[in-house]
Amino acid sequence: SPIMSIANLAREQVFEELKTSAAGLTDAEAAVRLKKYGRNEIRELAGTPLVLKFLANLYQFFALLLWVAAAMAYLGGMPELAVAIACVVLINAVFSFWQEYRAERAIAALKKLLPSYAKVIRDGREKRILSAELAPGDLLVLEAGDNISADARLIEEFELRTNNSTLTGESAPAVSTADPVPEEKRHLTEYPNLVFAGTSVVFGTGKAVVFAAGMRSEFGQIAHLTQTVKTEPSPLQKELGHVTGIVTVFSVTLGVVFYFLGTGLGHLAPLQGFLFMVGIIVANVPEGLLPTLSLSLAMGAQRMAKRKALIKKLSSVETLGSTDVILTDKTGTLTTNTMEVKKVWTGSPARLDLAGVLANNAKLSADGSVIGDPTEGALLTYARKAGTDPLAAAAANPRLYLLPFESRRKRMTSINRDQAGNVAAFVKGAPKEMLALCRKIEVNGQVKELDEDRRREIISIIDGYAGEALRVLAIAYRPLPAGLKEYTVENVEQGLIFLGLAAMTDPPRPEAAAAVKKCEQAGIRVIMITGDYSLTAEAVARQTGIIKGECRVIEGEELDNLSHEALIREINEKEVLFARVNPGHKLKVVSALKAAGKIVAVTGDGVNDAPALKKADIGVAMGVAGTDVAKEAAEIVLLDDNFATIVNAIEEGRTVYENIKKFVTYIFTSNVPEIIPFILFVLFKIPLPLTIMQILAVDLGTDIMPALALGSEQPEPDIMRRPPRPAKKRLLDLPLLARAYGWLGLLEGAAAMAGFYFVYFSAGWRPGSPMAASGPLYLAATTMCLAAIVTSQIGNGFACRSERSSTFSIGFFGNRFFLFGVLAELVIINLLIYFPPLAKVFGLFPIGPVNWAFLLLFTPAVFLAEELRKLVFRTWLYGKRPNP
Repeated sequence: SPIMSIANLAREQVFEELKTSAAGLTDAEAAVRLKKYGRNEIRELAGTPLVLKFLANLYQFFALLLWVAAAMAYLGGMPELAVAIACVVLINAVFSFWQEYRAERAIAALKKLLPSYAKVIRDGREKRILSAELAPGDLLVLEAGDNISADARLIEEFELRTNNSTLTGESAPAVSTADPVPEEKRHLTEYPNLVFAGTSVVFGTGKAVVFAAGMRSEFGQIAHLTQTVKTEPSPLQKELGHVTGIVTVFSVTLGVVFYFLGTGLGHLAPLQGFLFMVGIIVANVPEGLLPTLSLSLAMGAQRMAKRKALIKKLSSVETLGSTDVILTDKTGTLTTNTMEVKKVWTGSPARLDLAGVLANNAKLSADGSVIGDPTEGALLTYARKAGTDPLAAAAANPRLYLLPFESRRKRMTSINRDQAGNVAAFVKGAPKEMLALCRKIEVNGQVKELDEDRRREIISIIDGYAGEALRVLAIAYRPLPAGLKEYTVENVEQGLIFLGLAAMTDPPRPEAAAAVKKCEQAGIRVIMITGDYSLTAEAVARQTGIIKGECRVIEGEELDNLSHEALIREINEKEVLFARVNPGHKLKVVSALKAAGKIVAVTGDGVNDAPALKKADIGVAMGVAGTDVAKEAAEIVLLDDNFATIVNAIEEGRTVYENIKKFVTYIFTSNVPEIIPFILFVLFKIPLPLTIMQILAVDLGTDIMPALALGSEQPEPDIMRRPPRPAKKRLLDLPLLARAYGWLGLLEGAAAMAGFYFVYFSAGWRPGSPMAASGPLYLAATTMCLAAIVTSQIGNGFACRSERSSTFSIGFFGNRFFLFGVLAELVIINLLIYFPPLAKVFGLFPIGPVNWAFLLLFTPAVFLAEELRKLVFRTWLYGKRPNP
């Protein structure tokens, strides 16, 4: 690789390879290179224009069915109905587009993350230029706090440390070097003499030569990967396609059958038969389903927002509820993304704390947050908790000289003078290297010889800490002779007195273990996938309960050689975690799981997570620590960066799915009493009991509010103790269709026809006599048919609040929105009947108190009949008590 070759070159060879020098490029040469290689910008692939994104809502699965219904209504001579259905589609499209139009802005966020300016050396002088004008060969000047604008090779550094977490997922700052690094088989971001666009300088200074900018940078490669990942339909969108297919086949088949039946029997002329067929099809199409579904998902999204989960794509609400695998990052997701001293081994605690404070370049702000290296900040925090004030200690022991950290030495030394004038060196660094420099050890204020037995004891402790994936620092000191004039490494870092060990970790979030346990109870598998080291990853996985038994660690290099089939076998057969992975590896794991039929949620916060977040069924980004890239690529953003919030969101998602089933049952039930009048009309030549406009009054009028209210039911108590919904389980399954069409629908159909005949019977009609097909009597009869459907639906709505449990057990007043929906339903039907302009449009006629008394019997009749059915099924079929 050319890049790895650059890592392997010496300073002068780097200049030669990139055709530059210590004086940097000239402005003229930079301009030539910019023209040749392009500006240092993230180029966006041609995206879908906003207008096309809006239009997509007009030809989604169910919308197409409604357009066909509108066209048929228009051809059938019912332009009002056609306009009404078209308005439903348009209003729903506007609503959905408004909710989702910002969901595909990942590349805009990538551009925002790059800094606006960069410091470079041009023509031998330092100058500030727009980062977009950086060219290969430019000499970058890096200082603490700078964002890095391009991929570059370090040629000079002074204790430089960079935060690469947005690319690698690792929490600890990366220690840099300007020395050549031998070419090895490792990921590009692991080369310590390379720095990358989108990362930042935590500490120190340096200079680096740009070798890749814009789309050629690692950052740009991830941008390209994110753009090329196709967004696939969500499970709910796929399910809507299935529902559309069922409704279409059923509606058209029934319409065609009765067209030929009516014309074949001679009851209908061909034109009448066509109009009748249109009526059958329109009656079977639940026009209110699409807006009800969208509004229900929106309400679910609002409930999730209250629980700190922001939903960007409405269909994601239900998808999260059907998730059966969560691929979670470690740093900042399961952990706090802060270093913390977890264990200390010392015989001299006070002096250890003092040495940790003095051999330190970090600072604590007034609120306790760390400024500088998090590892050094952890030592300050620990010392302050133990009673040593870092500010006071530093003031009382001013620094005379600093031997900065070097990767070769693996330590740093601060030389300080105390108030008595004594000078001492305070050293911290890699434990085994430090131990080799120590000759004595301080225990309880006394300095003793560091014998071999004590050395072996310390090494054993170091190994034990390492086995717990703790980052271990050794701390030592040495009083310096008064006459020492040169503070060099050779003069100072020898004959040290060992003080002890500080073992630190990026601790798991306190609530993470409980959240993982809830996922386990819900049948959801949690798998860690991280760029961090395997030992660290495994320790966090065990602390949070993700791993309990023997663990199979798969690192990125091994993952490259695994096929999807082999990868799935490893996941299915063992407890696994993935470590040392790059963005391509994450994509591979997500793709394998999806190919195996899993519904996959991926959590993440860095740029490196964006492609996997977009590929997954559900991308879940961290809202506080997450980059804009991750937030824009994801469908869900956790506003509190709390892994436990995912569990709450899953609970809401499952509840949404169950509630969708409730209102789908409710809406589909009313199709049957809308169809039966047409069937009786063609078979027995009775006056048409219900008109198509009256059907619309139910589908887009009286049914909407109660259906929405059913979409806001509270989660059932055991919802997070059920396994995830199987990917092949259908929303419109046989039990739902049998309940809606074969039971509740037939009850409502009988009620509707009873209401229709009640008017004729009250007027003196008896079987065998002719029935008026026009005039006030006929209008009153159709009004009763419509009103009977409405009052039956009230009973049906109460019954649909639970699929199996008795409504008596969940309480009649548990969902006040539903009670409001029932009130709205009654208000709407009364407006349609008694407000003359509406009554004229829908062909209705005022009915009296006796008729209403008869109609209101249908509410308890349908409700109690369904309660009896549920009782029978609970007792006999499910073998459960009446009120589980």
